[in-house]
Amino acid sequence: MSPRDGQIRDGAEGFYAADSRLISRLVLSVNGQEPESVDAQLSHAREARFLAVHRDGDDRNPDPTVTVERVRTAGRGCERITLSNHGRHRVQLALRLETACDLSDMSEVRSGRPREALPATANERGVSWTSPGEGAVTLSGTPAPDRVKADRDSASLVWDVELAPAQKWSLALVLDAASRAASKPPVVAAPPPGPKPWSSPRVTCTDSRLARLLDRSLDDLAAMMLADPQDHADRFLAAGAPWYLTLFGRDSLWAARMMLPLGTELAAGTLRTLARRQGAVHDAATEEQPGKIMHELRREASDTLPPLYYGTIDATPLFVTLLAEAWRWGMPENEVASLLPAAERALVWLHDYADADGDGFVEYARLRENGLVNQGWKDSEDGVQSTAARLAEPPIALAEVQGYAYEAARAGAELLAAFGRPGADYWREWAEKLAGRFRSAFWVEDDLGPYVAIALDGGKRPVDAVASNMGHLLGTGILDQAECRLVAQRLALADMDSGWGLRTMSANAQGFNPLGYHTGSVWAHDTAIAVAGLAATGHDQAAASLLDGLLDAASGFDYRLPELHAGEERRPRGRPAPYPASCRPQAWAAAAGVSLLTSLLGLQPDLPAGRIRLRPLAASPVGALEVSGIRLGSSSVTVSVDGCGHGEIAGLPQETRVEK
Repeated sequence: MSPRDGQIRDGAEGFYAADSRLISRLVLSVNGQEPESVDAQLSHAREARFLAVHRDGDDRNPDPTVTVERVRTAGRGCERITLSNHGRHRVQLALRLETACDLSDMSEVRSGRPREALPATANERGVSWTSPGEGAVTLSGTPAPDRVKADRDSASLVWDVELAPAQKWSLALVLDAASRAASKPPVVAAPPPGPKPWSSPRVTCTDSRLARLLDRSLDDLAAMMLADPQDHADRFLAAGAPWYLTLFGRDSLWAARMMLPLGTELAAGTLRTLARRQGAVHDAATEEQPGKIMHELRREASDTLPPLYYGTIDATPLFVTLLAEAWRWGMPENEVASLLPAAERALVWLHDYADADGDGFVEYARLRENGLVNQGWKDSEDGVQSTAARLAEPPIALAEVQGYAYEAARAGAELLAAFGRPGADYWREWAEKLAGRFRSAFWVEDDLGPYVAIALDGGKRPVDAVASNMGHLLGTGILDQAECRLVAQRLALADMDSGWGLRTMSANAQGFNPLGYHTGSVWAHDTAIAVAGLAATGHDQAAASLLDGLLDAASGFDYRLPELHAGEERRPRGRPAPYPASCRPQAWAAAAGVSLLTSLLGLQPDLPAGRIRLRPLAASPVGALEVSGIRLGSSSVTVSVDGCGHGEIAGLPQETRVEK
């Protein structure tokens, strides 16, 4: 992780591996001066190129004559530095690298409390650092440096280089780590070489924002792709870089769900990876329960959480829904059938464990003292609060989780019936009873009218904050048509639609903070989910406004949407403010670009039934649009829409009917 000049100085910058920072400082200078940065580009998913220039002091030539190229890769051979002399005179250059190592844990860096730099030891090829109980790190160069100086908290390596005109010189840096964590079996793996588990769509549109967002997002998603070490063919998306570069149940499921229009392979790999780690026993220390889908996987325990932690209320129903949606998009039936036992165990968890107090709602209360207080996607300690800023007391039943559970029960029933398994009628009835209870308990009203409360607290009282959670209910089926209209109207008001996307909490709430993690900021995936629900339920104007705002926000971040950004009011010629510790890239933020594309096209396939619904967004902010490379089962199709609600699909099998 580094800024665009390639230098590693402070903050979150550094070389990371296995949740540890191996190099915390790496600053290059030539003849005592840092070179002037010219450009930085991703060559491909795991390689970046930094170009800079050094001025040699020749006043007769205004152009810089010495270039410094750094090509940095993820892996042991971490960087190649090339100096080139484009001038007419021989130059003497001293290339210097200042470096340090702190072996800080990822969580320590994220909290702004990294460890002190370790004492350095010089050797003939470079420098090394050793920490008792943690391991050792070595940075070496080929050719070997001419001079090495090691101090208590830093080191410097110097190469003396003489270049004739048109001559180049290269240095290869190699980073070796022998740490306690690295000695353990890997919990995640690098993906094997080969094609990505999704197609690369070609987008033709007069509005360039969408195509630019998709191009950058798909590059970033490729960089965050990991594999299950138990079966390297099963690939999934890490939650985000740098803090969450591992398997997360909720995040990986949502990202795979958003990517379904580009193929079902990613969904299949994600589902199989999570199914292998599905809960099997009762364990309060990890919050594991039979059938439950995990929350987070790490190599080692953190200060608060075990390496494999199950403290999430929503990953389990999302697992069932993703399997059903992948089936509708054309996932092969044998792959669906192999995952049905895991889906059935997930449904049993909904019945046996998700309602601890028997009130009929899906709810959570942490099982370990230092577990996550909130276990939905808004999992910060103040993420669930009232309009008056009172924090909810557990057990907490989140609004969107009831929608997820309803959707999972209905989707699970459809799968069970289609594959000849028992229980479909029970889960349909279970879902309808949940919808009735939800309708009676979650609706509240203020001066602006009725809306859905964010949650019920432990006393079964509505937690009355106006929050983005209600946007996740759209499209789940738990709301009727009139209720969808009320939610759409509320999300479209200025206190929720910031102009840069959907705020997580109303700007009118007492606890509103535009830079609060879940209390007023804007999350790309949260906005994209609301856009998808609004579009699916026919509320095109509200969907178009949020979609347009998120595309504008993307342009302010060079089309690499961060995990979240500030929910400040949009001002003319302004740009969205970043959240200081945001992951960038983040898997579900990057996948949000694909979700926005799907909403614009209005695609809702049901390939097992041989039909596809095509309802393009009628108020499209990007105008006419043509997309090739959409995957429907084994077919690659082209979808054309006119921006006014009309569209066509080319390339479908003849037996598939399109409902417009």
